[in-house]
Amino acid sequence: MGVERRDAILRWLLPTLIVCALLGLWQLAAEWHVLADAFGIEPFLIPSPSEIAQALWEDRALLADNAWVTLQEIVLGFACALAAGLGFALLLHLSETLRRAFYPLLVASQTVPVIVVAPILVVWFGFGIGPKLAIIALICFFPIAVNTLDGLRSVDPDAVKMMRTLDASRWGVLRRVEAPTALPYTFSGAKVAVAVAPIGAFIAELSGATKGLGVVINSAGAQVLIPRQFAAVVVLSVMAIALFALLALLEKRVVRWR
Repeated sequence: MGVERRDAILRWLLPTLIVCALLGLWQLAAEWHVLADAFGIEPFLIPSPSEIAQALWEDRALLADNAWVTLQEIVLGFACALAAGLGFALLLHLSETLRRAFYPLLVASQTVPVIVVAPILVVWFGFGIGPKLAIIALICFFPIAVNTLDGLRSVDPDAVKMMRTLDASRWGVLRRVEAPTALPYTFSGAKVAVAVAPIGAFIAELSGATKGLGVVINSAGAQVLIPRQFAAVVVLSVMAIALFALLALLEKRVVRWR
């Protein structure tokens, strides 16, 4: 067995063993009411992994139908954030004046909780998909914009000087030197953004929606269907992990020089 293959197996084997061990401990703690006694709550409020797995199977149609709605919101909202984040970072990079004026405002915008903004957007724009995309985009925008801007500003000055001595235009320097340098930073920001995008979708659906995993989680809690509630959370988490993995795979294929 080659070293690379062995490292790949260990990279997947160790996390898998840890997850299995934690699930086993959770199963025992739930069956023996250890967690319920520790938190001073009723045992049915802390379902075991086997009960959650049963809910995943029994409610698979309900979960799949609502997961598809949430997935569309996440992908479209993330796409909006990616376009806006790249454009904003490029604009601030090209203009020192704009960067000094807007960068502090960009940072300050993150001090406003999205959960406060979400109901306002629903009041302004109704219960359609628009407010949901805006909320997801607001959450995803910051890491993409900041990481891309940092990448554009991390270019080796000597490389820029060399390009200018070769009579390269501003666009040529951006395309051949700055953009390739910034690309790994952009992917890092995008992976952070896509990992938190489901949180934005959940908040958006709580603020006003008739379908989606956020609606399932909320309604299941109201009906005290705790295993179904946990099952919806599992689907939402798996969705985030899958999107993160897809971006990581795309990064490996695109950023070959890293």
